[in-house]
Amino acid sequence: MIRTLLALTATGAALLAPAAPATAVGGGPAPRPAPRAVAEPGADLTLSYTAEAGYATAVKLTCDPVGGGHPEGAAACATLRRIDADPARLEGGDRMCILLYQPVTAQLKGVWQGRDVRWEHTYGNTCEMNRATGVLFQF
Repeated sequence: MIRTLLALTATGAALLAPAAPATAVGGGPAPRPAPRAVAEPGADLTLSYTAEAGYATAVKLTCDPVGGGHPEGAAACATLRRIDADPARLEGGDRMCILLYQPVTAQLKGVWQGRDVRWEHTYGNTCEMNRATGVLFQF
């Protein structure tokens, strides 16, 4: 009976012993699984606009975390998230603009969630640009 108890105790101890870490053939650590394809968070963008009248302005904008020189960075990042960084998907506002032709070209370029983005559009004037793009180009 004592022999049976000793055999059971030895077997139980073997079952309760922690497993040794897995190693690959050759003695090194086991290979890690390939990372899943997931969109990278964040953005590193340059937003700019240039007028035919000869002036230009630009700001840097980062998202996740929000940073850069955009005065409404958090709102701009929220807008970009909603439209997946494609200003062409924005629905224009209902703001009235004067019919004065002073063309201005808006540009967005950089990296959004790990992919290159580039967008450009020419508007009749800055009022029309702001009406169409909301907070994005209000700097």
